[in-house]
Amino acid sequence: MKWFNTLSHNRWLEQETDRILDFGKNAAVPTGFGWLGNNGQIRSDMGTHLWITARMLHVYAVAANMGRPGAYTLVEHGINTLNGPLRDKQHGGWYACVNDEGVIDASKQGYQHFFVLLGAASAVTTGHPQARKLLDEAIEVIERYFWSEDEQMCLESWDEAFSKTEDYRGGNANMHAVEAFLIVYDVTHDRKWLDRALRIASVIIHDVARKGEYRVNEHFDTNWNPIRDYNIDNPAHRFRAYGGTPGHWIEWGRLMLHLRAALEARFETPPEWLLEDAKGLFHATIRDAWAPDGADGFVYSVGWDGKPIVRERVRWPIVEAMGTAYALYTVTGEAQYEAWYQTWWEYCIKYLMDYENGSWWQELDTNNEVTTKVWDGKQDIYHLLHCLVIPRLPLAPGLAPAVAAGLLDSQAK
Repeated sequence: MKWFNTLSHNRWLEQETDRILDFGKNAAVPTGFGWLGNNGQIRSDMGTHLWITARMLHVYAVAANMGRPGAYTLVEHGINTLNGPLRDKQHGGWYACVNDEGVIDASKQGYQHFFVLLGAASAVTTGHPQARKLLDEAIEVIERYFWSEDEQMCLESWDEAFSKTEDYRGGNANMHAVEAFLIVYDVTHDRKWLDRALRIASVIIHDVARKGEYRVNEHFDTNWNPIRDYNIDNPAHRFRAYGGTPGHWIEWGRLMLHLRAALEARFETPPEWLLEDAKGLFHATIRDAWAPDGADGFVYSVGWDGKPIVRERVRWPIVEAMGTAYALYTVTGEAQYEAWYQTWWEYCIKYLMDYENGSWWQELDTNNEVTTKVWDGKQDIYHLLHCLVIPRLPLAPGLAPAVAAGLLDSQAK
């Protein structure tokens, strides 16, 4: 049964994309893009997070390039709020969280700043007159504070004044740095962003994860030694879960294939391990995390023995899994990847897609019933965009640049 690159499946993806974009537009608030609850209402108690605002700027930049009326206005809103309430005009960079009264969290988080970099780079592709300035400012902050020339990796966080950095190195932040660096390369054509992405992937995946049966370690000390018991007392942490987070393993696989495609587009021969490790990550995720307790769905986290720790089924891992299945199919042509893609869509439409309240449920329990152990609400639509748009694009250039170049559905027959 053929789905990939067919007009009929792509039309279905297009319809779901519009449903998701319509839901997401409700997130716009004066300070940026807010935290959406399960019914699509703003959770004002959660404040306005930098990562949500930057991710939604990225989303609506893609939507604007898709010709969706109203999307460009939301791009402008995202740029204005990143230049306004969320920006630290004294010390530079952007606050982690604000609300209508002011700053809630003044720390400078790498994870969040890499999404500013992604959002700004995506916005450049829309032609917005302020987007390139925002991107240049984001690059300056990344270069000054978050990219370590000594380590050739990214730092995790700083205090408000950029005077003290954390004695911790995070795989999650570095993974999203790779994602952003690929789009920055597409926009600037500066080769160093590909070199940096390759370096990060080589350390976290090829040097460490490959030796551990592709169970990706995300917690490191300042010398990039893995900290295997990090957050053992807080295993369900949203951003720094104890053990392995399989959703990130499979997400890494897709990013490495985008990197591989970017190198090939330069008529270069990419390292063979990019594809080898992408396959390893994909199959390790299925091995450890897909239905290990009898019920379908990806568990949120596993231990170093591969056994489930947090068994809740969070939305974003399966969404990323579908994108990686498409990427591996694109590179290898192997039918197994399309079969998994179809299996996962069947799961999503049965359990995750919420046609009554909008968007998709964010978290399910072990019986695939809605729960809120890790996440409460439907924060944003960033991950959802990936499974709806990426399977209609080549692997290079990246998402917003490819849509801006008119490549959406270019492979469909």
